Amino acid sequence: MTGKGKKLPKLEGTLGDGSTLSLSSLQGRWVVVFFYPKDNTPGCTNEAKDFRDLYANFQARNAEVIGVSRDSVRSHANFAAKHELPFPLVSDADETWCKAFDVIHEKVLYGKRYLGVVRSTFLIDPSGRLAAEWRGIKIPGHAQAVLDTLPSVPTA
Repeated sequence: MTGKGKKLPKLEGTLGDGSTLSLSSLQGRWVVVFFYPKDNTPGCTNEAKDFRDLYANFQARNAEVIGVSRDSVRSHANFAAKHELPFPLVSDADETWCKAFDVIHEKVLYGKRYLGVVRSTFLIDPSGRLAAEWRGIKIPGHAQAVLDTLPSVPTA
């Protein structure tokens, strides 16, 4: 699912509290979906905390933030509670979301090749179309850059 203006597929995911979130239920709002490799790792924690710290600003611009990783529902519940994350975290253990957004690619760590989640963020407009994407992002300043992309006057 790449390409500005492309309509999003119908996606649902289980959240840390056991409830289900469907992307289509957020139509009419801006939606920020950020994919990260693993709960409670330093980089992923910093990224989630940056979105947390700006969450009220996202809400003021009629935007919802959603974090997605392949971690379990239980891991997400613990991660969200530990870091007081106010936004939903989707457990994508079956990689449905990751595949829909094409964020699983070959990575190399200490000379070993493996398939992993490439840190990426997607901005979905209120009509459910892709408005912007960031792939292979660097964490410092990223959440602010995403916020700066949103219109300052909320759209209904």
